[in-house]
Amino acid sequence: MSQGVKQPIGQKRLTNIAVVRYKKKGKRFEIACYKNKVVNWRNGVEKDLDEVLQTTTVFTNVSKAAVSKQEDLIDVFGTDDEEKVCLMILAEGDLQISEKERDVELSSLFKDVASIIAEKCINPKTQRPYTITMIERALRDCHFSVDPKRSAKQQALQAVQPLKEQLPIERARMRLKIQIPSGSREELMALLQSRQATIESQDLGLSNNQVTVMCLVEPGAFREMHSFVQKSCDGSGRLEVISLAATEDVPSVHAAPAHDSLPGVPGGPRAAPEPSQQALPAVSSPARRPDEPVAARETGGQTRSRSAQAQSISVVYPKGSIAGLPDEHASRRERFAELDELQPGWQVELRSRGAGGAVDAAFYTPAGDAVGAFANARRQALQSSKQR
Repeated sequence: MSQGVKQPIGQKRLTNIAVVRYKKKGKRFEIACYKNKVVNWRNGVEKDLDEVLQTTTVFTNVSKAAVSKQEDLIDVFGTDDEEKVCLMILAEGDLQISEKERDVELSSLFKDVASIIAEKCINPKTQRPYTITMIERALRDCHFSVDPKRSAKQQALQAVQPLKEQLPIERARMRLKIQIPSGSREELMALLQSRQATIESQDLGLSNNQVTVMCLVEPGAFREMHSFVQKSCDGSGRLEVISLAATEDVPSVHAAPAHDSLPGVPGGPRAAPEPSQQALPAVSSPARRPDEPVAARETGGQTRSRSAQAQSISVVYPKGSIAGLPDEHASRRERFAELDELQPGWQVELRSRGAGGAVDAAFYTPAGDAVGAFANARRQALQSSKQR
């Protein structure tokens, strides 16, 4: 073989290394890191430095394995401690993100945008929130693309307008509890009427001269309400946020009690029903008298409607670990596994709305507190992982 011909190398080198570069005083420094870890370190998700750095050695060129001189480290960074130098380079150095890393970052940001929209928006016809999967599908249908330089919350608010072309959606209103002196009641009523607020209840409070109003307002009106309570009530008013996104309440699911025996059926005690067959007990409406007012009869009709809705909800998977989800829900198990990675001990319960209806997931913290949808659970798990 002639000297001009070289045997090709069938290896791709430095495939699992992300290089962070730093240049100062005309000198170049590089450190070798694991992919996808530098961004997590800068976001505060990753705390262990050993999970970020391949080695604490500081290079002038990683691909050639050229190590920096101690004199250069002292001249630029004021120390020859390579671990401290690596921390400085991690914080201020330039990172060239690969295509796969960029795809992972954009995919995560896209899911965050969809989660925020699902949390803050509802269907105006049913007053119920959409699932994250439906929001993601609608965002793709309207060709929405995320911007990595903007926060997920800003882009979520911006994406609501194009989403209205795909499905009926609007911002969920806030539920506020306002307590003011009786003399300011007329001003408050005029303000609520101008903002098209819905008043749920009023307590005139004749004994303490305080009026308590429970109302639903648009999120954009909160600042105006807060200013009114502070300025117009001379410090004697109070504004309390009951819910950031008021939706129709979902009735809680309880297992039907097992009976010791079934009348008229031989065979001894009756077995407890399967989890998928457990449903809410019926709630009977009170008997109505002929002289009962119309408002009371309407209340009884609402009770029957809620009872029918409660009967149609059943438990598909009782409260348990995420890893214990059956194979028929394998896709949910893989997606929900992120919670245990951020904070071990999360639990989930799957509920079905009627025969062949949609299956909803309700999440519980490791301490047993209910947090609702996956978006709330993921946000709380992220906060817990950052505090560790």
